[in-house]
Amino acid sequence: MDRDALGAFLSRRRNSLQPSDVGAVVGPRRRAVGLRREEVAQLAGMSTDYYTRLEQGRSPQPSIQILGSVARALRLTLDERDYLFRVAGHSAPDRHSVGDYVAPALLRVLDRLADTPALIISALGETLVQNEPAKALFGDVSHYTGLERSEVYRWFVRPGTERRRYPEHDRDRQSRAQVASLRAALGAMGPNSRATELVRELTRKSPEFAALWDEQEVHRRFADHKTLIHPDLGEIEVDCQVLFTEDQSQALLVLTAPPRSEAAGKLELLAVLGSQQFSGERQQQGLG
Repeated sequence: MDRDALGAFLSRRRNSLQPSDVGAVVGPRRRAVGLRREEVAQLAGMSTDYYTRLEQGRSPQPSIQILGSVARALRLTLDERDYLFRVAGHSAPDRHSVGDYVAPALLRVLDRLADTPALIISALGETLVQNEPAKALFGDVSHYTGLERSEVYRWFVRPGTERRRYPEHDRDRQSRAQVASLRAALGAMGPNSRATELVRELTRKSPEFAALWDEQEVHRRFADHKTLIHPDLGEIEVDCQVLFTEDQSQALLVLTAPPRSEAAGKLELLAVLGSQQFSGERQQQGLG
């Protein structure tokens, strides 16, 4: 671990960012050059003291999870992320694996979407980042680990929880779409990927998945018109639009509704109230 190189790199990258680069709004009297340490720490989900020690070369070797969070907070490119890992004494992550890295281009768009649900997901349906309206609509899924991070895994292994946000008449269609999307991911990621592990475990645990997998359907499912069910607001009709990275390994999903519609009003309410208003109710229902 090269503490001096690590600290210098973090400091320079932090100073090169402006609040607007990460979707923050500040007053006219701000004097700081770049982001403040506390702002980076908040974006990375860690204490300001820990990030300060990391930047000043006074911390023990950070974990790969910490480095992934810092890379996302500083909007690092893949080359910059790899350098960060190496000077911190770790091997650079496999670029073909599914991890916590989020494409900066998608993050820049997500940062500007505060009034409608939006989230960034991996090819395996793992939610990498959610804005506050998305947390209010879907629940905060950041606590899931392992295969449970994948929506398709939860859809078939925990159907009683995961399917509640869809009307019963639409669940079969969603099941087929989940399987077809996973087959597309497997084709892109190859036989030695986490997609293969996911298929193997789902085939073992879910007869429904195994039967649908045998049908050999392949397509991506994101762009869609659907009805979602919120535990407090009821049914919300939304249009789902998608923006992919160039290699299609990640996607930004944006949910909208026609202006002045009932659904638009409900989405506005989600944006205003955020996830805290509904957290107790969702925990009681096992949704978040």
